[in-house]
Amino acid sequence: MSMNPFLEKFDTPFETVPFDKIKTEHFKPAIEAAMTEGKAEVKAITDNAEAPTFVNTVEALERAGSKVNIVAGVLSNLNSAETSPEIQELAKDIFPMITEYGNDILLDEALFARIKAVYEQKEALSLSAEQTTLLDKTYKSFVRNGANLNDTDKQKLREIDVALSKLSVQFGQNVLADTNAYTMHLTDEADLEGLPDQVREAAAMTAKQMEKEGWVFTLQYPSYVPFMTYASKRELREKLAKAYAKRGCQGNDNDNQKIVKDFARLRYERANLLGYATHADFVLEQRMASTPKVVENFLNDLLKHAKPAADKEMQELVSYAKKLDGIEEMQRWDYAYYSEKLKKEKFNIDDEMLKPYFELDKVIEGIFAVAKKLYGLNFKANADIPVYHPEVKAYEVEDEEGRHVSVFYADFFPREGKRNGAWMTSFRGQKVVNEEEQRPHVSIVCNFTKPTETRPSLLTFNEVLTFFHEFGHALHGMLASGNYESLSGTHVYWDFVELPSQIMENWVFEKETLDIFAQHYKTGESIPADLIQRIKDSANYMQGYQTVRQISFGRLDMAWHAQDPRNVGDIATFEREVGEETRLFPESKENNSMSCGFSHIFAGGYSAGYYSYKWAEVLDADAYEYFQENGIFDSKTAQSFKDNILAKGGSEHPMVLYKRFRGKEPSPEALLRRAGLIESK
Repeated sequence: MSMNPFLEKFDTPFETVPFDKIKTEHFKPAIEAAMTEGKAEVKAITDNAEAPTFVNTVEALERAGSKVNIVAGVLSNLNSAETSPEIQELAKDIFPMITEYGNDILLDEALFARIKAVYEQKEALSLSAEQTTLLDKTYKSFVRNGANLNDTDKQKLREIDVALSKLSVQFGQNVLADTNAYTMHLTDEADLEGLPDQVREAAAMTAKQMEKEGWVFTLQYPSYVPFMTYASKRELREKLAKAYAKRGCQGNDNDNQKIVKDFARLRYERANLLGYATHADFVLEQRMASTPKVVENFLNDLLKHAKPAADKEMQELVSYAKKLDGIEEMQRWDYAYYSEKLKKEKFNIDDEMLKPYFELDKVIEGIFAVAKKLYGLNFKANADIPVYHPEVKAYEVEDEEGRHVSVFYADFFPREGKRNGAWMTSFRGQKVVNEEEQRPHVSIVCNFTKPTETRPSLLTFNEVLTFFHEFGHALHGMLASGNYESLSGTHVYWDFVELPSQIMENWVFEKETLDIFAQHYKTGESIPADLIQRIKDSANYMQGYQTVRQISFGRLDMAWHAQDPRNVGDIATFEREVGEETRLFPESKENNSMSCGFSHIFAGGYSAGYYSYKWAEVLDADAYEYFQENGIFDSKTAQSFKDNILAKGGSEHPMVLYKRFRGKEPSPEALLRRAGLIESK
């Protein structure tokens, strides 16, 4: 075998991952060597003859196993963004090994005894707020992973954790396989009625790549969403929508129905083993929301305001569809089509009108300009930084004084090896070791509309919002400024992590922002002021519906995780019962399952946490009102947000950090005002 690049110092700009040298066969030897090194570092802690201290025990453990994090991070990110059958097999093999490695540490009695000794004297140690947080988090991570269990129960916990690790990988691979397996091949141009030229051209390109005549549509978002929004042929929208809804629940080799039940059952049993009533009780102990009851009340309160608005919106939409096309019963595959038509009629605005002003390259320039105005950042493309796919762009990021801040990767377009959706991730976190700072390497991954042979990539308004959202997460990672990697950047309470991302979306609705980058890709003309006003006027369009939809996802998540799931029989029946109060469409006669494709909670870390999107909206609406009061590019407000939120990561409790920025606790009324669900001030 050639030299393993993982086991050498990375000889690349800013010690970035040498993707150009890494081969599939490097991963397993690298992770085995990294785990051996990590275990030796842990053994050095437990063998230390000196009395346990914060530095020789807690801080030493924080530093241990850094190579494991690097190798595992690269594999995990490739498995999401540029996977292959070989990578998928490696993931199935290696991730359970990493789980075992983690359990070996968390169930090490000698190590826990040292940590407990430090924890029990923490009041006398004169620790900083950040050190206190690290000590608390470390101690609780051991307790929450079975350190106080007897040997029999520790073994049970190990078995559950390995099983959960395998299920997570398999769930994600099954959804991706079903997504990639389906295509809708059309050869009659009449079937394309209503579709914009760019959508037709993209479908023709897909067909050409598959060596087929005509047009091919897939379940990838940039293909699926435009078809559902613009295709006039109702029966074809129905066909595509049903294919999307069946991902993971078709009774084939990719079926997730048993996996979902096993997942929920094992999480419940794990929580019980650790002394918690449910998985949600376990998870929420370390969230701002704190208990399932708080989440339930939060979602119910939102529903009380949103459901009447959603019912009114749907009544209007049903009447509109009936008047337009004689539709007697609104189905899920009708919603995007008729809501887009009604939006255009009410506000004289639609995506096709806006897309010419959102050329991807211009949006990139614009988002970098916003980051400079707010936080003094400069982005410079660097072709010498290796990337994992030719479409990925790499940038070095500097502050106003020219100091290195971060490396930033951007991966914008769908591929067969990339899962759906958009996310931020990192290849290296920020930390300080021996007074030397390691700056972060951060990435965003999206699935935006690809350029065609005749047009550049033109984004929908929602894609622009998505870009700003993920870039907000990236700023959280890039501007991290702490001592410990496990507390820096996005390592925060899960219901706080969406604040930096969701607040960024607000700038997209502002004329001051759009004037920076929204220019027609052909003429260079700036987006007209009246079009910007129409964007603002339409911002609350269907907000009742959208809010109820998000609440329904949050409730489904809690239904799986805030009670005993072992009695769930048929999943579709279970989902119908859970969704009764949030239902806005007729009951489906198909035996589909939202849960079987719900990657957020079964493969993405959001179990008992999907509510956090709405929770963070309360935070971001309240925080953005502060920006509006002072000016959306006010340097003092931006500096405070950077210093107290973005730079601090999880070094202190999020409410402490938020109040330091805002001067008060957040008010839910700010969100309800923004959504038009209560009167404005």
